[in-house]
Amino acid sequence: MTSSAPASPLLVIYTGGTLGMVDGPDGLVPGPDFEARLRRALATLPPARRAALPDFELIATPTPIDSSAASPRDWQWLAGLIAGRYQRHAGIVVLHGTDTLAWTAASLAYQLQGIDRGVVLTGAMQPLEAPASDALANIEASLRFAADPRLQEVALCFAGRLLRGVRSRKWQTRRADAFASPNHPPLGECVDEDCVLYPTRGLERQQRGAPRFELPDYAALGEGGVPRIVLWPGLAAWQLEAWLLDDRVRGALLEVWGGGNLPDDPAMTGVLAQAAGEGKLIAAISQCPHGGVTIGDYAAGRPLVEAGVLSGDDMTPEAAATKLVHLLAQPLDETERRRRFLTPLVGERETPKR
Repeated sequence: MTSSAPASPLLVIYTGGTLGMVDGPDGLVPGPDFEARLRRALATLPPARRAALPDFELIATPTPIDSSAASPRDWQWLAGLIAGRYQRHAGIVVLHGTDTLAWTAASLAYQLQGIDRGVVLTGAMQPLEAPASDALANIEASLRFAADPRLQEVALCFAGRLLRGVRSRKWQTRRADAFASPNHPPLGECVDEDCVLYPTRGLERQQRGAPRFELPDYAALGEGGVPRIVLWPGLAAWQLEAWLLDDRVRGALLEVWGGGNLPDDPAMTGVLAQAAGEGKLIAAISQCPHGGVTIGDYAAGRPLVEAGVLSGDDMTPEAAATKLVHLLAQPLDETERRRRFLTPLVGERETPKR
């Protein structure tokens, strides 16, 4: 991938979601002609804020994606669309449903590694035309952040905050400030009528490297090839075996207790070791939203180390799961997959201390 001077206008990709819905006989349904509705809404902004908006072109997916049904194939399609068009635009804004917004943002970050302009994802808790909707404010802020040439990564914009996409999580089911970044500070914030970017927190300052896109075929992993398994008191080895030793499973994310603890059960450890021995990529993160795992610090975590389970450090479930999918879709040997999982690629985990 070669870098070129950003061109105007921005590209807005409308994929669906609550922000584009309208009232129907049986509840909210996707509304028609979203571009005309959006431009009418933007025209209601005060003159100074209208003047601050960048020009944009909008394309809509042929069929709105229900984000609760989004799959790795949808992530792959969206990344391919952006990769094919990004050089003609100063930045990209993706309008998306909120349920899996953080999952899509994380996957795009891995697929679009090294992108030299902003890709900002946003959505809304209320439809665009609803009273007191958050949709217009989220879209306005996303447009302004995406136009800033200092932003060179995939980000998520919601409720006046710009978050690293691969560090974001949906945190609330109803509140307007629905998203959080538990282990990384915001990349920017809206202050009064200004959208302020914090360049020292940007990815280009932390992880320089040769720009490259990785756009593998996710089809083989789109039907449950990487399960997410949250431990609970009473989990039995046979249940773990049913998940991990199925031939269709190629990797898995374990959400363990505290700083990296597992039940004292040799049979369970044996299942993990067998799965890892078969070449399956198994990683562990903490169920706690803040902080990370340090596998092996406690005796209860030693079985994870012995079984070959990889530490996800302070990664979010969304970042860890999409990274497993991304690495397993590529023609890499087991050693290289494990190395890349432990290596920060797009700011998704702390840089290892030397």
